[in-house]
Amino acid sequence: MNNKVIVIIFATFALTGSACNAKQMPVANEDSPITDKNMKTETATFGGGCFWCTEAMYSRLNGVISATSGYSGGQTKNPTYKDVCTGTTGHAEVIQVVYQPDIITYTELLEIFFKTHNPTTVNRQGEDVGTQYRSVVLYHSEEQKKIAVQLIEELNQAKIWANPLVTQVVPFEIFYAAEAYHQDYFDNNTGQMYCKMVIVPKVEKFEKLFKDKLKKK
Repeated sequence: MNNKVIVIIFATFALTGSACNAKQMPVANEDSPITDKNMKTETATFGGGCFWCTEAMYSRLNGVISATSGYSGGQTKNPTYKDVCTGTTGHAEVIQVVYQPDIITYTELLEIFFKTHNPTTVNRQGEDVGTQYRSVVLYHSEEQKKIAVQLIEELNQAKIWANPLVTQVVPFEIFYAAEAYHQDYFDNNTGQMYCKMVIVPKVEKFEKLFKDKLKKK
């Protein structure tokens, strides 16, 4: 999709609630899921607030092989969720997306990223406050960087929001998968209050807005 078209149709969601009070579980740091070697895939990494919400949406997209919740962008090695919640590790809550570029493009993934969080609030998404909730694109190639920077410039020029975007565009270095209980959190905990009050409304709105990009049920 042309970036100018994206600018015209832009709409955003508001993130609310906090996941940092969740019970700690054993650490399960691991690399991105292995995919079919014959399948052409690329990787994207985004931070846009609570990764429970972000993963729930990206995992529903056609062409997305996996959306893994984790931590990236900081200096602490092998961080735990408890570590990241202190705001001292430098890491952001992110999702790492393995996708098929012939089905869904990086530009489309970015379109969804900017439409599903508020990229104008510094270190905050709704009630989630701290550097771990910053808006950040961690690019895996110069092409990804170019696309992200260009789109941010166009969105700022279009004045979609009252305030300018504060989304960081930084090189990807390392990804630490979050603890096992964070993976597929929404699908595994639909009865949990945070899921009912925060994630369900976001996913429902997301599915209406991007119904043409969803996996077939």
